[in-house]
Amino acid sequence: NVGILVEIIAMYSRELENKKSSLKLSDIQRETLVGLLLGDAHLETQNRGRTYRVKFEYSASHSEYAMHLYDIFREWILTPPQTKVDDTHDNVWFQTVSHPSFRFYAHQFYDGKKKVVPKNIHRFLTARSIAYWYMDDGSLKSRESKGVIFNTQCYSRNEIARLITTLNKFNLECGEREQKEGLQIYIS
Repeated sequence: NVGILVEIIAMYSRELENKKSSLKLSDIQRETLVGLLLGDAHLETQNRGRTYRVKFEYSASHSEYAMHLYDIFREWILTPPQTKVDDTHDNVWFQTVSHPSFRFYAHQFYDGKKKVVPKNIHRFLTARSIAYWYMDDGSLKSRESKGVIFNTQCYSRNEIARLITTLNKFNLECGEREQKEGLQIYIS
């Protein structure tokens, strides 16, 4: 029985490796990934940077959005979204397979384990990226003002300036907004 089990595992491993070798990010997936990495998604490696996977986690109240992202990245994901319940939250989470295609994004969006804004963000940011960034980490300032806020408190002032310069190229009027947790980007 152990021999049969080993054979099944080896067969599954070969199938998985064949599937992974055929994967390539589409334009939509690349643009979406840029927005998500500016927002809440994150990359992690388990083999010192040879490959990375994308981890997604959202509040259960945003499960429709999580399912939408799952659909975009479906061929990269082995296990459908799952619910994680702890004392205070119900979250929906899933992750992609580890793959070398994500290494480029890790080198752009991380300095060690710290998330950063790439110096060349102007090359990657598209209207689609901005939309997913907003869905991940944005909100309306208020119903009256109709202004939009991006929660960028984890980024430095220089990184926020870089983002504002890039957003201005989309004809968006942007500025910094001081909060006790850090800076936000405000779009009027």
